[in-house]
Amino acid sequence: MSEQPAPTDTDRQQLEPAAADAVRAYAAKTRENADQLAAVLEDIATNGLPSVEDCAPWEELREAHLARLAAQRPAVA
Repeated sequence: MSEQPAPTDTDRQQLEPAAADAVRAYAAKTRENADQLAAVLEDIATNGLPSVEDCAPWEELREAHLARLAAQRPAVA
């Protein structure tokens, strides 16, 4: 831990309203992703791993994700 004292409220630099909204939106998205991961892990703990037949190979998942990312970004000439 740091030897420096924790900043007081008067020492903090306030964010612009738009920046604060962006930070809140990022926090909400991160919380949503964490909740989804926790739900999957709880399901695995309760029911065990899914059968191989019910799963998609990771290569297919990777390619689908890369295709989604490419579709979101405009092509560079």
